[in-house]
Amino acid sequence: MAAPRSAGGVAAAPIVRQVPNGQPFTFVQHHLEYQTEAGPWFLDITDDVRQVINSCGVHWGQVTVFSNHTTAAIRLQENEPLLIEDLKDHLLRLAPPDQYYRHNDFDIRTVNMHPNEPKNGHSHLQHVLLSTSETIPLIEGDLQLGQFQSVFLVELDGARPRRVTLNILGVPRYE
Repeated sequence: MAAPRSAGGVAAAPIVRQVPNGQPFTFVQHHLEYQTEAGPWFLDITDDVRQVINSCGVHWGQVTVFSNHTTAAIRLQENEPLLIEDLKDHLLRLAPPDQYYRHNDFDIRTVNMHPNEPKNGHSHLQHVLLSTSETIPLIEGDLQLGQFQSVFLVELDGARPRRVTLNILGVPRYE
């Protein structure tokens, strides 16, 4: 194993845990359901993710938090109200809802249409700037988030039911 490297004067020693022979890896999938507000809208789901982690028994591993939608994203970000407002404003400046998008031109669009199709090209463009998922390490049953990091579901379209899938992979507590 390589010697720990220093990052800005802080020792970066690795955490090494050997899985006992025969210790099975555990996989847990869990779905969280939310009713969102019109976007851009940020919902801190960190406590919900922690609750699932605490109930599933995985102690060492990782959790992937995945949005099952193309106009709702998952992001790690600081939960500071003024920053959230700045993020909303930034998304609206980058992809404003009132611009022309070919995706919204139902006279020329012929693919993936349904009866109440919304004009949401801006939501898809905003989503490209964010992410569908985040993967977070678990150490001793705790999400390894930074001091100010929270897990957000980011609604980019109209208010509606949304599903977030948690895939948890790891090993249970062992001595």
